[in-house]
Amino acid sequence: MHQEVTRLLVEWREGNRAALDALLPVVYEELRRLAESYISRERSGHTLQPTALVHEAYVRLIGQDIPDFQNRAHFFGVAAHLMRQVLVDSARKFRAGKRGGGNKVSLDGMGIDIGDPSVNSPFLALEEALQNLEKLDARKGQILEMKYFGGLTLDEIVEATGVSKATVSRDLRSAEAWIRVQLTPGEK
Repeated sequence: MHQEVTRLLVEWREGNRAALDALLPVVYEELRRLAESYISRERSGHTLQPTALVHEAYVRLIGQDIPDFQNRAHFFGVAAHLMRQVLVDSARKFRAGKRGGGNKVSLDGMGIDIGDPSVNSPFLALEEALQNLEKLDARKGQILEMKYFGGLTLDEIVEATGVSKATVSRDLRSAEAWIRVQLTPGEK
């Protein structure tokens, strides 16, 4: 499947629109699992379904200029970023309509759980922390996004970024620690 995705991405980049149509069925289940993972971290009662999240991200993907996808990992990194944007937009709309909070958001494996009632929107707090990290160190922000929002493995992140495995591991640990401090009340 990895080679087929890369082949279709290259064909799409070269102007073959049919390759884009052929790509979605190949990557759909993986995108849906990614969307389910995202939505499981959202507030309870969230109305956006995984299928809708995949479709919205796909619409945004095909609505932009043809990206220069290097490979499958790069594609899923971009898809993860687009899904993150969709969820942020949804959280902002919810916050504007409800002005409430106290919902739980977590990043599995990082030991972060921001269910503090003083946080208006935990997902927006996470988004703000990620944006701040990206301003400080764009690569660490990208690696964290690929790992926790894109579901990419360490090897896939290495492939997508072109950075050594040791550097990716080090950056990931550093980014996780930085985000944990930002999102843990009283730790800043």
